[in-house]
Amino acid sequence: MKRCIVIGCPGSGKSTFSKMLHRATGLPLYHLDMMYWKEDRTSVSREIFLNILKEVLNKDCWIIDGNYESTMEMRMEKCDTVFFLDYPVEVCMEGIMSRRGKERSDMPWTEKSHEFDEEFLEWVKKFDIESRPKVLELLARYDDKEIVIFKSRTEAREYLFRFGDELIKPTRRRDLL
Repeated sequence: MKRCIVIGCPGSGKSTFSKMLHRATGLPLYHLDMMYWKEDRTSVSREIFLNILKEVLNKDCWIIDGNYESTMEMRMEKCDTVFFLDYPVEVCMEGIMSRRGKERSDMPWTEKSHEFDEEFLEWVKKFDIESRPKVLELLARYDDKEIVIFKSRTEAREYLFRFGDELIKPTRRRDLL
């Protein structure tokens, strides 16, 4: 395991899982949101984003956290391991609501606790019927990769705990995925 992607519905805990995987493996961690978004909530051009991503993909090892459907196949071609956090939408919605107002290392801004992007929330609610089938189709096409699908946060935690590294074992319940 040298080149990993972590995918799943927004709010599933991709960034949290990626950080813990980074701590367990020492692999460099890259967040797609940090490549794409600026602090003022505008995005870089598609060309700049793709150049940054290609630079990372050409490195010997990495963990890349994020969906970005338009670049998912590009990342699957280059990775050796795919982690798919395939959780129920309700779990993901809880994840989204719990991170509001908290500073995050995977985003260049802090979402205010009272802000709600209704379009984003609708997209999340439709993830299972619109995005998930495309992910599953790609996973079937790239079945030569190590593919790990988690159906619950507990499964993801148990996988990480198998590394046996004390650094990845959270000390408080809220530190868990």
